[in-house]
Amino acid sequence: MAPCPRAARISAIVCAYNEAATLPACLHSLLAQSRPPDEVILVNNASTDQTGAVARGIPGVRVLDEPHKGLVVARETARLAASGDILAYVDADCRAPLQWLEHVERRFARYPALVAVTGPFRFYDWDLVGRALIRAYDALVAPPPHALVHYGLGLGAVLYGGNFAVRREALQRIGGFDVTLEFHGEDTNLGRRLTPLGSVHLAGECWLWTSARRYRAMGKRRVFGLYVRNFWSEILRHRPADR
Repeated sequence: MAPCPRAARISAIVCAYNEAATLPACLHSLLAQSRPPDEVILVNNASTDQTGAVARGIPGVRVLDEPHKGLVVARETARLAASGDILAYVDADCRAPLQWLEHVERRFARYPALVAVTGPFRFYDWDLVGRALIRAYDALVAPPPHALVHYGLGLGAVLYGGNFAVRREALQRIGGFDVTLEFHGEDTNLGRRLTPLGSVHLAGECWLWTSARRYRAMGKRRVFGLYVRNFWSEILRHRPADR
């Protein structure tokens, strides 16, 4: 994989389904980066609310309408339309700290063999117990399996689907996103398919703010179990455990 020059273009990409309420904070945080993105793309993924209208009302945002509902489909739509050398994907309920893209760019510039970088989350709307649990997960739980499956066995990688950046060239070489997947395991699928091309870094400095709404709706134990189950199923069986 060729080195990523300092002058590489970066596309910041948000895929959104009915996210009119959370979208402004996300998009404005991307536009305010210390290292501004060369383009900001919002994929309006079959929304039935004002997601598209909200995004079109923010200067500097390019809106793509994708009528086929599905997160992976929306990501592939953005990949095909983006002009960046690095594609940085963010969930619509995330908010990027001012230096997020600066940290991402620095990683790619420093490590020529890097094909993707992913970072953890911090929650702006969760209780102290939840915040402590996720910080412990990021520090103690995620790194060992990443080291084992990525650097030790070469089988895949831990990759956070709502916070990752990837070389456009690498995505092209693996044929883009696997649009046969609906949701579960899609991030691990991507990390597994990218692993033969180069390194995937877990980078603590590339963290994002996000919402804990899924944890509140489903419960901490169920969400953690869902992720762990689908991670190992995708790594070992090359398919998610849940549909």
